[in-house]
Amino acid sequence: MEHMRKFFIDNLRWMIIVLLIPYHAAQAFNTWGELNYITFLPSRPISSLIVFLSPYYMPLMFLLAGMSTNYALKKRTYRQFVLERIKRLLVPFVFGTLFLCPLLAYLGDKNNYGYTGSFLAHYRIFFTKWTDLAGFDGGFNVGQYWFLYYLLVISLAGIGIVALVSLVTKKKTFEGNIPFPALCLFVIPLPFLYDIMSIGGKSFVEYLYVFLIGYFVLAGDEMIEKCAKYRYFTLTIGLVACCANVYMFIWSGEKFGIANTIAKAFAEWFMILSLIGVGKKSLDLTGKVTAYLSKRSILFFSLHFIWIVLFQMWFAKLFEGNPLLLYVVPILSAYIATFLCSEIAARIPLLSFLMGSKAYTVKRKEK
Repeated sequence: MEHMRKFFIDNLRWMIIVLLIPYHAAQAFNTWGELNYITFLPSRPISSLIVFLSPYYMPLMFLLAGMSTNYALKKRTYRQFVLERIKRLLVPFVFGTLFLCPLLAYLGDKNNYGYTGSFLAHYRIFFTKWTDLAGFDGGFNVGQYWFLYYLLVISLAGIGIVALVSLVTKKKTFEGNIPFPALCLFVIPLPFLYDIMSIGGKSFVEYLYVFLIGYFVLAGDEMIEKCAKYRYFTLTIGLVACCANVYMFIWSGEKFGIANTIAKAFAEWFMILSLIGVGKKSLDLTGKVTAYLSKRSILFFSLHFIWIVLFQMWFAKLFEGNPLLLYVVPILSAYIATFLCSEIAARIPLLSFLMGSKAYTVKRKEK
């Protein structure tokens, strides 16, 4: 049977990417003392947004990637898939690291350490100063492109595991169908995975785990329907866990240790299940707007962070003492600038390729 495109996967993906602007803008107000490219007075309400979203925000992207890989391998060979991943992930990762991340590092050095030299002079510092790879101190970093690097490595590792399983089972793709209570139990390993092969709080093993669940379990239509059927149940558990996680980490003033980790795991897994279910029920559609946002999402991903930092710098003095305006106005400005730049980049074939996007084409009407 020919695979029907699941538009809710595309829609969930671009929605997550579009929300990166308020998510990353909030990091400048964090209450846990983490350095940022620009830092303002801590705000617990704004920081709560990060803690509310972070448990499931990026894991959902890796799970969707696992599902998409299952569908892709119905039409592609392993070799074709790997070459496509390299083109769509490695090329923009290298381009972003070489040409966009140095600008972020320069702004971080300027805002946090008072660097007064030129951007070109700082370019040498970027490639010679190696610290924590965050880049907030002006050193080498990969910025938001960590996601592309992780996804490439996890996709290649996942394909290796898939190929091995296929060799044993004589099946190339899988559409698991397990009882819904068993699906809920996939939350159990998560607390034990967070610190394994983790860089800056981002665990390769955790993301590989959800990628493989997406491939072997949740790509099946029966499982997607089960997620849709129980979406209110999983959403309730997910929201309660998210709120508990926010309270313990931001508002309580105490350290809860393992209880906080368990709340994070429940928030991650049950929000993922609920969003798959809500996506299937309400977002499995396409139109001009959704198709446009899906096409522009990778360009938006590449360009958004620079504009956030720039607008936060430009509005810092104007809205000093008013955290709400200092948060909202740069966000709105960054949305406008990012979409405009995405449109420009889409019309430059070489730039589109370097950012992992297909070049803009004008359809001609047939006479």
